Amino acid sequence: MTDLLSEGRSAGVLLHPTSLPGHWESGLLGDDARRFVERLAAGGFSLWQMLPVGPVGDSLSPYQMTSAFAGNARLIDPAPLKSAGWLPETSIVDGGGWPERAALLRQAWEGFRRSARHSERSEFAAWWQARRSWLLPYALFRVAREQYGQNGWWTWPDAIRHRTPAAISGLLKQADAQVREVAFEQWIFDRQWADLRQYAAARGVQLMGDLPIYVDLDSADVWWHRTLFRVDPAGQPEAVAGVPPDYFSEDGQVWGNPLYAWDRMEADGFRWWQDRVANQMRRFDCLRIDHFRGLQAYWEVPVGAKSAREGCWREAPGSELLQALGAGGEGRHFVAEDLGTITPEVHQLRQQYRLPGMLVMQFAFDGSADNPYLPDNQVEEAVIYTGTHDNDTLLGWYAGLGDDTRHYINELLHCGPADMPGALIDAVYQSPARVAILPFQDLLGLDSAGRMNVPGTTKGNWTWRFDWSQLPADFAAVWRTHAAASGRLRLKSGETPVQSQIMGRLVCP
Repeated sequence: MTDLLSEGRSAGVLLHPTSLPGHWESGLLGDDARRFVERLAAGGFSLWQMLPVGPVGDSLSPYQMTSAFAGNARLIDPAPLKSAGWLPETSIVDGGGWPERAALLRQAWEGFRRSARHSERSEFAAWWQARRSWLLPYALFRVAREQYGQNGWWTWPDAIRHRTPAAISGLLKQADAQVREVAFEQWIFDRQWADLRQYAAARGVQLMGDLPIYVDLDSADVWWHRTLFRVDPAGQPEAVAGVPPDYFSEDGQVWGNPLYAWDRMEADGFRWWQDRVANQMRRFDCLRIDHFRGLQAYWEVPVGAKSAREGCWREAPGSELLQALGAGGEGRHFVAEDLGTITPEVHQLRQQYRLPGMLVMQFAFDGSADNPYLPDNQVEEAVIYTGTHDNDTLLGWYAGLGDDTRHYINELLHCGPADMPGALIDAVYQSPARVAILPFQDLLGLDSAGRMNVPGTTKGNWTWRFDWSQLPADFAAVWRTHAAASGRLRLKSGETPVQSQIMGRLVCP
């Protein structure tokens, strides 16, 4: 049993930081993030689950990152940079879009170079040196991409594309200041992240991250570690990742990510994976392994295929990888996203390393008595959700069901349409699964307008945000009562039940 489960029953909330309120175009790691932590703690929640927090492209998808190691600079709050004295007093740090914040980060770098204290310079230098193995490739990738018109690395001049020593040395010499500016940006991200994690820990809230199984073709990782991926000499994938037909798509999905050269990764002890996970564990208390079944066998789609139906299964060295990552051991907290087409071999791999799987209530009502998501079939060694970031909200999903399915749900849960989404949330809280995680949209009772992502589509995703006015005054009291009644309330060290009740009655400002 993993430590995540051995700590007893608990409840958490799924919300990506970009969905936090604020004056900027997306949420930040600032005051609103800390205020959200306070709301979680008061409501009896002890986990905050997020989507991947790496740097994103124009699609804003957190699953299409330009680095598997770097942080998303769009989450940086400019206000502390002004407080540190690295921005002019006249700087506006309370509203605007990403271009305005990117400009503030550049100004802060110049201000740091001019006026940083010796201790700050030493801290930055030590941080940069400790992360040089991934940070230098990422910084050079950023510099080269800007130099070559934001085009994919496979279009760059041959010497840069192939990373010849002379070309890389010349690029570093030419753009040393820009490289250090990227490093400064990442240092600031890590500083603000560490502050948020410490703030959450002090209030009994752990952070749960998300580890995408694949990385984007146009990323620093594939450019710098090309031999670890199945790409040809021109930088194009030999085959791409996807999934067969499933709940979300009758034709399956072609993700387009390059596949791993598993034999080469295994030959060096999965060093890239080990470094990647170690980096994420510095940010999070536990990690969800996205598309866990791909570690046992992955869906390989030929380049140029009309649909994912043309793909086939290929075996992966999942057991060897998980062993190298220390899965199942002390201090390694993983959750296996084992949704979709799951075989006995995948279940065996997950159980071998004692990883909890996932249960999703929206998948429970297909009429099959052996459906593993039905309340009577749910297991203790699991994390249960009402839905994930890929699902509609509970209200939106329920409204879109056929009459027969709605009747089946109502009969099973002894409820009616007026009881939604509360009846399904109650079922999740009462589940035998040790950990229950609720998308924040469901706690707010939102309809489909609150949906985060529609798989298989490329527009209108990843931009949903909430507003503080949507939280009722009794938010903390209601959800703390749910946590206590279902045995999911974790008292902080030294906290008494009476103090806990008082905490639930507090209305956070």
